[in-house]
Amino acid sequence: MNLTSDRIRSIGWVSVLLLCGALTIALMLRVNAVKSQVYDAEKRIVWVQQDIDFLQTEFQTRSNQQALKQLNDLEFGYKAPVAGQYIEGERQLAALGKAAGPGAPQPILFANAEKADAQSSGSSLLAMVSPISGATAAAMPEAGARESEQSKAEREDLARDADALGKRLARIEVAEAAQ
Repeated sequence: MNLTSDRIRSIGWVSVLLLCGALTIALMLRVNAVKSQVYDAEKRIVWVQQDIDFLQTEFQTRSNQQALKQLNDLEFGYKAPVAGQYIEGERQLAALGKAAGPGAPQPILFANAEKADAQSSGSSLLAMVSPISGATAAAMPEAGARESEQSKAEREDLARDADALGKRLARIEVAEAAQ
């Protein structure tokens, strides 16, 4: 084994290159490990910041609740509902109702056409009732035929007024700004 100086030199350079390559790979792995630790630390920082924001919001909410409770106690006096305020069903709700006092308006009733009324009047429609006199249309002697000229004129005036109102409401006018 005859080693010449050129061969020793080239073996030396290859070994130096291999050593440098191994050190570079080791350094790269170490840098990636540090980057991973930095990334994990940043994630923890973000999580802690979110937790701090949540806790600040919670603290502000609870302090607002305390302020609202103090304001309620001082100004309004509202209290939370208690078990005795709840009712058990429709019967208990109905028992809470009061009889109508004197002069109270009659309750609103739904119209109900009965068969006996339909057979006697010859129509299945309900009888028309005057809101002023309370008389039915059948009891009024030919009210539609004898309508006076005055009521026709009033109706025409009302129709014109309604048309004019409809036209005014259908338009949008932009008001000029007061200076």
